Amino acid sequence: MPLESNARIVGELASRGYNAEREAVTLLAGADDPTAAIEAVVEVAPDDALRVTTEHVRVALDDREAAATTTTAGSTAKPAEPDRSPVETKGSAVDTGTARVGRTDDGETGDPSDPPSVGAAGPAPLDGSDEHGGTSHDRDPSRRELEVGNDMTGHSTGTGEYADFVRTFRDRYERLSGLLRGRVNHRPAEAIADMPGGSDAAMIGLVNDVRSTKSGHWLIELEDTTGTFPALVMKDKGLADVVDEILMDECLAVEGTLADDSGILFADSLHFPDIPRTRVTGGADRHVQAALISDVHVGSQEFVADAWSRFTDWLHTSEAGPVEYLLIAGDMVEGVGVYPDQDEELDVVDIYEQYELFAEYLKEVPADTEIVMIPGNHDAVRLAEPQPGFNDELRSIMDVHDAEIVSNPATVSVEGVDVLMYHGVSLDEVIAELPEGKASYDEPHKAMYQLLKKRHVAPQFGGHTRVAPEERDYLVIDDVPDVFHTGHVHKLGWGKYHDVLAVNSGCWQAQTDFQKSVNIDPDAGYAPILDLDTLEMTVRKFT
Repeated sequence: MPLESNARIVGELASRGYNAEREAVTLLAGADDPTAAIEAVVEVAPDDALRVTTEHVRVALDDREAAATTTTAGSTAKPAEPDRSPVETKGSAVDTGTARVGRTDDGETGDPSDPPSVGAAGPAPLDGSDEHGGTSHDRDPSRRELEVGNDMTGHSTGTGEYADFVRTFRDRYERLSGLLRGRVNHRPAEAIADMPGGSDAAMIGLVNDVRSTKSGHWLIELEDTTGTFPALVMKDKGLADVVDEILMDECLAVEGTLADDSGILFADSLHFPDIPRTRVTGGADRHVQAALISDVHVGSQEFVADAWSRFTDWLHTSEAGPVEYLLIAGDMVEGVGVYPDQDEELDVVDIYEQYELFAEYLKEVPADTEIVMIPGNHDAVRLAEPQPGFNDELRSIMDVHDAEIVSNPATVSVEGVDVLMYHGVSLDEVIAELPEGKASYDEPHKAMYQLLKKRHVAPQFGGHTRVAPEERDYLVIDDVPDVFHTGHVHKLGWGKYHDVLAVNSGCWQAQTDFQKSVNIDPDAGYAPILDLDTLEMTVRKFT
């Protein structure tokens, strides 16, 4: 079979259980007989190697040339290959006794600063067998099931006019209020204004304003399609903890009693749309896994290339055989002009060259891996959310392993497990607005709990998170996912909230000068590995 392209060579090496350096692939592609050159490399590579290096190729080509001219004979010493075994860190495996987590009222949590349980994962034998004699990657692609929902790529309707924003927020209100109508006896704002004083009343609306009064109470103004109405939360009602969680523009239900003059609603209870406390979760009918990563940031001087290589090397081992899916939650590249003086921290200054380099790194992943990608705020798409998937030019550059490229956010059903993928820009806003105990960079999964509670991935409008006006609000969480996967904040955190596993997967970029200036200490080189049959998770460290 001719191997006329780098991609074909990478695929051929992957089928034999090898990864490869980019220069090694280029040398093989330029050989007179690439097929024979690959055979020679396989012969010359050391028994414990997982990666074909440039030195391996040069030795193999020199041996072939020497053999062809019959000017030399004998064997060539094999260059040593470093041990690339990852550190294993157990994540939140609920009710198993193996979880390295702390318990809170919200659910199970994980933190990379906790003492890890460590296990060594040795390299796989190069004959394709594991230490028990089984095959390293015994995969049957016909058993795979992957479906994408809520992908708005190619369906954008907004023109940026005022009427477009009205449609977006009307759609948000109608869908989220529908989740609350079964819990309260809702009346529209104009109807409540006509009710007699002292009546019991309940209203569902978007939060138009929330502020403290001089007496220490809280005034919440709700807006629905008929108008606005104020609700007063008295400080002695025991609702301060709930008020602390309220964000502008989110949907909220208030129950209480009207004042004598019917001009205000004294709140007795507040309700978020929230997700059910218990539900039947999905699960694969076989043992199969997905790697959840984000924020690769290729093109940055701080891209941790060595850690990425250790990760992709591990993916070629028998231990990683069940890892048939790779879900990337945005920021494939570092981008250009994203923050002040970013050009001083770039290793590659051209955005297209960044994506070309990212594609080369993606080739290191086993060729039979199913890959799903969404964009992030560093990627070359519009900043306003929802973000459509990449344009055709960038898709052609990243056409590796037939990756599924969808919008941010999107829901991916992987063998019966629904994964909500969202890059996570709104987490900055949630962390900034809410008390530290409810949302922080050190525990990003708690900020994700808030988004699940509000049933919206970016509830607050007009702040750091840009929202694009569309006929449909694609940021509403209609269906409850089994897994909520985000990135953006470069911190590793995971836990369960009402049976939903929330995972922020860290990054592949060491601390930049800009991050240092804003006190971000990134968790780089981690790969959460999700069991799709049990929804248990193991976090592997490659730095």
